[in-house]
Amino acid sequence: MLLTGTIITNKAIDVFSPYKFLNPAVFGNSFYAFRNRYFDMTGYGLHVPVLKTGMAKELTRRIHSIAFRATKAECLDLPETTEIVRTVLLEPEAQHLYLDMVHDSMIQLREGEVTATNVLTRLLRLSQLTGGFLCQDDSDLPVSVSEAKLKALSDIVDSSAEDERKLVVIARFLPEIDAIRRMLEKKRINYSVISGEIRDRDEQVRRFQTDPDTTVFVGQIATAGLGITLTAADTMVFYSLDYSMSNFEQAKARIHRVGQRNLCTYLYLVAAGTVDEKVLQALIDKADLARILIDEYRAGRNPFQTK
Repeated sequence: MLLTGTIITNKAIDVFSPYKFLNPAVFGNSFYAFRNRYFDMTGYGLHVPVLKTGMAKELTRRIHSIAFRATKAECLDLPETTEIVRTVLLEPEAQHLYLDMVHDSMIQLREGEVTATNVLTRLLRLSQLTGGFLCQDDSDLPVSVSEAKLKALSDIVDSSAEDERKLVVIARFLPEIDAIRRMLEKKRINYSVISGEIRDRDEQVRRFQTDPDTTVFVGQIATAGLGITLTAADTMVFYSLDYSMSNFEQAKARIHRVGQRNLCTYLYLVAAGTVDEKVLQALIDKADLARILIDEYRAGRNPFQTK
Protein backbone atom coordinates (compact mmCIF):
# COMPACT_ATOMS: atom_id res chain seq x y z
CA MET A 1 0.00 0.00 0.00
CA LEU A 2 2.86 2.40 0.76
CA LEU A 3 4.25 2.01 -2.76
CA THR A 4 0.90 2.91 -4.32
CA GLY A 5 1.04 6.38 -2.75
CA THR A 6 -2.39 5.86 -1.20
CA ILE A 7 -1.56 6.20 2.49
CA ILE A 8 -5.11 7.14 3.50
CA THR A 9 -7.54 4.75 1.82
CA ASN A 10 -10.88 5.86 3.27
CA LYS A 11 -10.56 7.86 6.51
CA ALA A 12 -7.84 9.95 8.14
CA ILE A 13 -7.51 7.38 10.91
CA ASP A 14 -6.14 4.94 8.29
CA VAL A 15 -2.83 6.79 8.39
CA PHE A 16 -1.71 5.17 11.67
CA SER A 17 -0.69 1.71 10.45
CA PRO A 18 1.51 2.75 7.50
CA TYR A 19 3.14 5.46 9.59
CA LYS A 20 3.85 3.02 12.39
CA PHE A 21 5.71 0.94 9.80
CA LEU A 22 7.51 3.92 8.24
CA ASN A 23 8.47 5.77 11.40
CA PRO A 24 6.86 4.99 14.78
CA ALA A 25 8.21 8.26 16.16
CA VAL A 26 5.60 10.24 14.20
CA PHE A 27 2.45 8.87 15.86
CA GLY A 28 3.83 6.36 18.37
CA ASN A 29 3.20 2.63 18.66
CA SER A 30 -0.24 2.71 20.29
CA PHE A 31 -3.23 2.92 17.97
CA TYR A 32 -5.54 3.74 20.87
CA ALA A 33 -3.36 6.61 22.05
CA PHE A 34 -3.31 7.95 18.47
CA ARG A 35 -7.07 7.54 18.11
CA ASN A 36 -7.86 9.18 21.44
CA ARG A 37 -5.63 12.16 20.69
CA TYR A 38 -6.97 12.97 17.24
CA PHE A 39 -10.45 11.48 16.97
CA ASP A 40 -13.82 11.38 18.69
CA MET A 41 -15.73 8.12 18.29
CA THR A 42 -19.28 8.87 17.25
CA GLY A 43 -22.36 7.22 15.79
CA TYR A 44 -24.37 4.27 17.01
CA GLY A 45 -22.02 2.02 18.96
CA LEU A 46 -19.30 4.70 18.88
CA HIS A 47 -17.59 3.11 15.89
CA VAL A 48 -17.27 6.13 13.56
CA PRO A 49 -14.04 8.17 14.01
CA VAL A 50 -14.40 11.92 13.50
CA LEU A 51 -11.37 14.20 13.58
CA LYS A 52 -11.43 16.39 16.68
CA THR A 53 -11.97 20.11 16.26
CA GLY A 54 -8.64 21.91 16.09
CA MET A 55 -6.54 18.77 15.49
CA ALA A 56 -6.42 18.86 11.68
CA LYS A 57 -3.42 21.21 11.58
CA GLU A 58 -1.32 19.06 13.92
CA LEU A 59 -2.28 15.82 12.14
CA THR A 60 -1.38 17.29 8.76
CA ARG A 61 1.91 18.66 10.07
CA ARG A 62 2.93 15.26 11.43
CA ILE A 63 1.93 13.48 8.21
CA HIS A 64 4.01 15.93 6.17
CA SER A 65 6.99 15.61 8.53
CA ILE A 66 8.17 12.56 6.55
CA ALA A 67 6.12 12.90 3.37
CA PHE A 68 4.90 15.33 0.77
CA ARG A 69 1.85 15.23 -1.47
CA ALA A 70 1.78 15.77 -5.19
CA THR A 71 -1.30 15.00 -7.25
CA LYS A 72 -1.18 13.06 -10.50
CA ALA A 73 -2.33 16.19 -12.32
CA GLU A 74 0.63 18.14 -10.93
CA CYS A 75 3.20 15.51 -11.87
CA LEU A 76 1.98 14.04 -15.14
CA ASP A 77 0.75 15.46 -18.40
CA LEU A 78 -2.05 12.96 -18.91
CA PRO A 79 -5.07 13.07 -21.23
CA GLU A 80 -8.49 13.97 -19.88
CA THR A 81 -11.02 11.47 -18.59
CA THR A 82 -14.76 11.13 -19.02
CA GLU A 83 -17.21 9.11 -16.93
CA ILE A 84 -20.45 7.60 -18.21
CA VAL A 85 -23.15 5.82 -16.22
CA ARG A 86 -24.82 3.10 -18.29
CA THR A 87 -28.13 2.30 -16.58
CA VAL A 88 -29.47 -1.23 -17.00
CA LEU A 89 -32.89 -2.58 -16.09
CA LEU A 90 -33.13 -5.83 -14.20
CA GLU A 91 -35.50 -8.40 -15.66
CA PRO A 92 -38.97 -8.47 -14.00
CA GLU A 93 -38.13 -11.69 -12.14
CA ALA A 94 -34.87 -10.22 -10.86
CA GLN A 95 -36.64 -7.00 -9.85
CA HIS A 96 -39.19 -8.96 -7.82
CA LEU A 97 -36.40 -10.94 -6.18
CA TYR A 98 -34.54 -7.73 -5.37
CA LEU A 99 -37.61 -6.17 -3.77
CA ASP A 100 -38.23 -9.32 -1.73
CA MET A 101 -34.65 -9.22 -0.46
CA VAL A 102 -34.97 -5.51 0.37
CA HIS A 103 -38.14 -6.27 2.34
CA ASP A 104 -36.39 -9.07 4.25
CA SER A 105 -33.38 -6.85 4.91
CA MET A 106 -35.55 -4.10 6.38
CA ILE A 107 -37.25 -6.61 8.68
CA GLN A 108 -33.89 -7.94 9.86
CA LEU A 109 -32.63 -4.43 10.55
CA ARG A 110 -35.74 -3.61 12.59
CA GLU A 111 -35.33 -6.78 14.63
CA GLY A 112 -31.59 -6.44 15.23
CA GLU A 113 -28.90 -3.90 15.99
CA VAL A 114 -28.33 -1.35 13.23
CA THR A 115 -24.55 -1.39 12.78
CA ALA A 116 -22.26 -0.79 9.82
CA THR A 117 -21.50 -4.52 9.70
CA ASN A 118 -25.17 -5.50 9.56
CA VAL A 119 -26.01 -2.92 6.91
CA LEU A 120 -23.06 -3.84 4.70
CA THR A 121 -23.89 -7.54 5.02
CA ARG A 122 -27.36 -6.86 3.59
CA LEU A 123 -25.81 -4.65 0.94
CA LEU A 124 -23.45 -7.44 -0.12
CA ARG A 125 -26.27 -9.80 -1.04
CA LEU A 126 -28.11 -7.10 -2.97
CA SER A 127 -24.92 -6.21 -4.85
CA GLN A 128 -24.46 -9.85 -5.79
CA LEU A 129 -27.97 -9.92 -7.22
CA THR A 130 -27.48 -6.83 -9.39
CA GLY A 131 -24.35 -8.52 -10.73
CA GLY A 132 -26.45 -11.46 -11.82
CA PHE A 133 -26.06 -14.18 -9.22
CA LEU A 134 -26.87 -15.35 -5.70
CA CYS A 135 -25.53 -18.12 -3.51
CA GLN A 136 -28.10 -20.33 -1.83
CA ASP A 137 -28.03 -20.44 1.97
CA ASP A 138 -27.13 -24.13 1.96
CA SER A 139 -24.58 -23.96 -0.86
CA ASP A 140 -21.57 -21.97 -2.03
CA LEU A 141 -22.50 -22.53 -5.67
CA PRO A 142 -23.76 -19.34 -7.37
CA VAL A 143 -27.13 -19.37 -9.10
CA SER A 144 -27.72 -17.07 -12.08
CA VAL A 145 -30.63 -14.68 -11.45
CA SER A 146 -30.04 -11.92 -14.02
CA GLU A 147 -28.21 -11.28 -17.28
CA ALA A 148 -28.99 -7.56 -17.51
CA LYS A 149 -25.44 -6.38 -16.93
CA LEU A 150 -23.93 -9.19 -18.98
CA LYS A 151 -26.04 -8.23 -22.00
CA ALA A 152 -25.07 -4.57 -21.61
CA LEU A 153 -21.41 -5.54 -21.42
CA SER A 154 -21.80 -7.79 -24.46
CA ASP A 155 -22.97 -4.78 -26.49
CA ILE A 156 -19.99 -2.73 -25.30
CA VAL A 157 -17.59 -5.54 -26.21
CA ASP A 158 -19.10 -5.76 -29.69
CA SER A 159 -18.73 -2.01 -30.20
CA SER A 160 -15.10 -2.10 -29.09
CA ALA A 161 -14.39 -4.98 -31.44
CA GLU A 162 -15.95 -3.09 -34.36
CA ASP A 163 -13.78 -0.07 -33.54
CA GLU A 164 -10.71 -2.31 -33.11
CA ARG A 165 -10.09 -0.93 -29.62
CA LYS A 166 -9.00 -2.79 -26.52
CA LEU A 167 -11.18 -2.84 -23.42
CA VAL A 168 -10.68 -3.32 -19.67
CA VAL A 169 -13.52 -4.80 -17.61
CA ILE A 170 -13.46 -4.60 -13.80
CA ALA A 171 -15.79 -6.63 -11.58
CA ARG A 172 -16.04 -7.40 -7.88
CA PHE A 173 -17.21 -11.01 -7.57
CA LEU A 174 -15.69 -14.20 -8.98
CA PRO A 175 -19.02 -15.49 -10.38
CA GLU A 176 -19.23 -12.24 -12.36
CA ILE A 177 -15.70 -12.79 -13.67
CA ASP A 178 -16.64 -16.34 -14.67
CA ALA A 179 -19.78 -15.17 -16.49
CA ILE A 180 -17.82 -12.49 -18.36
CA ARG A 181 -15.19 -15.02 -19.40
CA ARG A 182 -17.84 -17.40 -20.72
CA MET A 183 -19.40 -14.58 -22.72
CA LEU A 184 -16.04 -13.67 -24.27
CA GLU A 185 -15.27 -17.28 -25.07
CA LYS A 186 -18.61 -17.65 -26.87
CA LYS A 187 -17.66 -14.65 -28.98
CA ARG A 188 -14.20 -16.20 -29.54
CA ILE A 189 -12.53 -13.10 -28.15
CA ASN A 190 -9.04 -13.52 -26.73
CA TYR A 191 -8.69 -12.01 -23.28
CA SER A 192 -6.40 -11.73 -20.27
CA VAL A 193 -7.67 -12.10 -16.73
CA ILE A 194 -6.48 -11.37 -13.21
CA SER A 195 -8.48 -12.50 -10.20
CA GLY A 196 -7.70 -14.04 -6.84
CA GLU A 197 -7.25 -17.48 -8.39
CA ILE A 198 -4.89 -16.44 -11.23
CA ARG A 199 -1.15 -16.92 -10.65
CA ASP A 200 0.59 -15.85 -13.91
CA ARG A 201 -0.37 -12.20 -13.52
CA ASP A 202 2.67 -10.71 -15.23
CA GLU A 203 2.04 -12.85 -18.29
CA GLN A 204 -1.63 -11.85 -18.34
CA VAL A 205 -0.68 -8.16 -18.35
CA ARG A 206 2.12 -8.63 -20.91
CA ARG A 207 -0.21 -10.40 -23.32
CA PHE A 208 -2.87 -7.70 -23.06
CA GLN A 209 -0.35 -4.90 -23.51
CA THR A 210 1.59 -6.39 -26.42
CA ASP A 211 -0.55 -8.96 -28.25
CA PRO A 212 -2.87 -7.28 -30.78
CA ASP A 213 -5.14 -10.33 -30.74
CA THR A 214 -5.77 -10.09 -26.97
CA THR A 215 -8.36 -7.36 -26.92
CA VAL A 216 -10.07 -7.57 -23.52
CA PHE A 217 -8.67 -7.55 -20.00
CA VAL A 218 -10.93 -8.83 -17.20
CA GLY A 219 -9.89 -7.95 -13.65
CA GLN A 220 -11.24 -8.45 -10.15
CA ILE A 221 -11.18 -5.06 -8.49
CA ALA A 222 -9.54 -6.22 -5.25
CA THR A 223 -6.65 -8.01 -6.99
CA ALA A 224 -6.16 -6.33 -10.37
CA GLY A 225 -6.11 -2.72 -9.26
CA LEU A 226 -2.56 -2.35 -7.99
CA GLY A 227 0.81 -2.09 -9.66
CA ILE A 228 -0.11 -3.01 -13.23
CA THR A 229 -0.26 -1.01 -16.44
CA LEU A 230 -3.13 -1.46 -18.89
CA THR A 231 -2.58 1.52 -21.18
CA ALA A 232 -3.20 -0.60 -24.28
CA ALA A 233 -6.83 0.31 -23.57
CA ASP A 234 -8.38 3.72 -23.01
CA THR A 235 -11.81 2.46 -21.93
CA MET A 236 -12.63 0.74 -18.65
CA VAL A 237 -15.99 -0.79 -17.79
CA PHE A 238 -16.90 -1.18 -14.13
CA TYR A 239 -19.24 -4.16 -14.17
CA SER A 240 -19.56 -3.89 -10.38
CA LEU A 241 -17.90 -2.04 -7.50
CA ASP A 242 -16.87 -2.77 -3.96
CA TYR A 243 -16.98 -0.12 -1.22
CA SER A 244 -13.26 0.70 -1.10
CA MET A 245 -12.21 4.15 -2.27
CA SER A 246 -8.63 2.89 -2.58
CA ASN A 247 -9.65 0.00 -4.86
CA PHE A 248 -11.77 2.36 -6.94
CA GLU A 249 -9.07 4.98 -7.50
CA GLN A 250 -6.32 2.43 -8.06
CA ALA A 251 -8.38 0.52 -10.63
CA LYS A 252 -9.07 3.71 -12.60
CA ALA A 253 -5.36 4.52 -12.61
CA ARG A 254 -4.50 1.32 -14.51
CA ILE A 255 -5.38 2.96 -17.83
CA HIS A 256 -4.87 6.62 -16.86
CA ARG A 257 -1.13 6.65 -16.27
CA VAL A 258 2.22 7.23 -17.96
CA GLY A 259 2.07 5.85 -21.49
CA GLN A 260 -1.57 6.72 -22.09
CA ARG A 261 -2.08 9.09 -25.01
CA ASN A 262 -5.83 8.91 -25.52
CA LEU A 263 -8.77 10.34 -23.62
CA CYS A 264 -9.83 7.74 -21.04
CA THR A 265 -13.44 6.69 -20.65
CA TYR A 266 -14.93 5.00 -17.58
CA LEU A 267 -18.26 3.24 -18.04
CA TYR A 268 -20.28 2.23 -14.97
CA LEU A 269 -22.93 -0.47 -15.34
CA VAL A 270 -25.60 0.43 -12.79
CA ALA A 271 -28.85 -1.44 -12.15
CA ALA A 272 -31.62 1.17 -11.95
CA GLY A 273 -33.24 1.77 -8.56
CA THR A 274 -30.77 -0.43 -6.68
CA VAL A 275 -27.84 -0.15 -4.31
CA ASP A 276 -25.57 0.14 -7.35
CA GLU A 277 -26.52 3.80 -7.59
CA LYS A 278 -25.70 4.49 -3.95
CA VAL A 279 -22.38 2.63 -4.04
CA LEU A 280 -21.20 4.58 -7.09
CA GLN A 281 -22.32 7.93 -5.69
CA ALA A 282 -20.60 7.28 -2.36
CA LEU A 283 -17.34 6.47 -4.15
CA ILE A 284 -17.57 9.55 -6.37
CA ASP A 285 -18.31 11.72 -3.30
CA LYS A 286 -15.63 9.94 -1.23
CA ALA A 287 -18.32 9.38 1.39
CA ASP A 288 -18.77 6.75 4.11
CA LEU A 289 -21.29 4.39 2.51
CA ALA A 290 -22.22 2.57 5.71
CA ARG A 291 -22.86 5.86 7.51
CA ILE A 292 -25.05 7.09 4.64
CA LEU A 293 -27.18 3.94 4.70
CA ILE A 294 -27.53 3.94 8.48
CA ASP A 295 -28.54 7.61 8.51
CA GLU A 296 -31.14 6.96 5.81
CA TYR A 297 -32.58 4.05 7.77
CA ARG A 298 -32.84 6.11 10.96
CA ALA A 299 -34.51 8.90 9.01
CA GLY A 300 -37.24 6.47 8.01
CA ARG A 301 -36.04 5.97 4.43
CA ASN A 302 -35.24 2.69 2.72
CA PRO A 303 -31.42 2.58 2.42
CA PHE A 304 -31.45 -0.15 -0.23
CA GLN A 305 -33.55 1.60 -2.87
CA THR A 306 -33.31 4.89 -4.74
CA LYS A 307 -36.91 5.07 -5.87
